[in-house]
Amino acid sequence: MKKLFPYVLFCVLASLQAHSQGGVIILEGNYQGKNLYIQNPYGSGGVGFCVTEVFVNGNITTDEIQSSAFEVDFKPHKLNIGDKVEIKIKHKEDCKPKVLNQEVLKPKSTFEVISMSVDKDGTVKWSTKSETGKLTFNVEQFRWNKWVKVGEVDGEGTPVTNNYTFKVQPHSGKNQIRVRQTDYSGQPRLSKPVDLMSDVPDVSFAPVKASKDINFVSNDKPIETMYEIYDQYGNIVKKGFGSKVDVSNLPKGGYFLNFDNKMGEFVKK
Repeated sequence: MKKLFPYVLFCVLASLQAHSQGGVIILEGNYQGKNLYIQNPYGSGGVGFCVTEVFVNGNITTDEIQSSAFEVDFKPHKLNIGDKVEIKIKHKEDCKPKVLNQEVLKPKSTFEVISMSVDKDGTVKWSTKSETGKLTFNVEQFRWNKWVKVGEVDGEGTPVTNNYTFKVQPHSGKNQIRVRQTDYSGQPRLSKPVDLMSDVPDVSFAPVKASKDINFVSNDKPIETMYEIYDQYGNIVKKGFGSKVDVSNLPKGGYFLNFDNKMGEFVKK
């Protein structure tokens, strides 16, 4: 029996240690100037509150956690807007706290455009300030009576001046380009569009009745252009960029064709 005692003691201590560790909730995001609110239930048996410790970027907080709800105050941690932040909420194993406003750590679209321009070759340049979180800029071009996404650029997410560049493919005539960000709220934030009168020649396509390829030409020479093909039900079946598009695998029937800055129709034989 004496030989079993150390083993039994080890098992009891290991069990106590595992129980004392409890669970950990880890939240990551960017500081947006707002505090975090946590609902803090009792542990099992109604003895003591669930949360045992809270850390911000590895530093233990001095927040009053012995209550049914408490606030994680970020001010003592001297964070700047947009700074990365990691919150660790340690809690007892038999309960789980609830974070009431986790969205305050998600990046929000707050950029302001300082300047924006587009060169003759389609190179778009824009400068921003007041970014508070890393979000993607969608570059959009107005074609076919709608705004079309033509590329993405990762945002820096810092409030200082940030400079960006992206090259679009101009179409003939007047071009309009803008940038867009959409954050967790689902509401887009848009720049004002910039205009470009391009030197791209007028584009046409042939044949109107096609069995294999649709060809894009200008002055009887092949020319590359962005295109979209829709069926009669409005479903997009092909899209891309090139001087021709293979339609041999499309079912017979009528189709709508968007190309250059124009809209047309063709029949697949």
